[in-house]
Amino acid sequence: MRFLPQSDPALRRTKLAQCAFTVIGLLALGYCLAVFLDAEFYEAREARKFARELRLAEVGTAKTSRSPIPAVAPQEGGVVGRLDIPRIGVSVMVVEGVEGGDLKRAVGHIPGTALPGEPGNVGIAGHRDTFFRYLRSIQRNDTITVSSLEGAYRYRVVSTKVVGPEDVQVLYPTGRDTLTLVTCFPFNYLGPAPKRFIVQACRLPEV
Repeated sequence: MRFLPQSDPALRRTKLAQCAFTVIGLLALGYCLAVFLDAEFYEAREARKFARELRLAEVGTAKTSRSPIPAVAPQEGGVVGRLDIPRIGVSVMVVEGVEGGDLKRAVGHIPGTALPGEPGNVGIAGHRDTFFRYLRSIQRNDTITVSSLEGAYRYRVVSTKVVGPEDVQVLYPTGRDTLTLVTCFPFNYLGPAPKRFIVQACRLPEV
């Protein structure tokens, strides 16, 4: 009479652990993919919508002797405009606010700072591993354009630096029209990064 060998409890636990880790890995991968696709879909949809609204705004301005459209205070999560840094391939929508949901889909205008086109310091934050991942390659004299329904505003990068998360002075008025980009640092850090990478740019005259 032949007897079936009984499975080793240790081996069985190992196989169960392997299966559990595989499932967890697949779930994590699926979540990351879902977040990525959601952000891509949101960017594409809002970019098309913004382009349509921009064309309508330009037509409306032309019909009213080119008088500027008054700025409207944005709602939390609402689109503020678009940020472009051509040399490093960044083109991303800007929404109002820097909550977790806002920064999953776009970069966020920091509440309390100037809006694009207003005098003062415009603060915009984004994640280092998504929309602002190429900020590591930014250089002095790079051109940044922030477009809103009120107009397009160009800035020239004047400095980059690394500061602590408590150093909010970088968002204070500087005495000239400034754009400040904020992301976490180091770029390749795993987990919550301990520092902030700051890009500051001064506004260029309109042409």
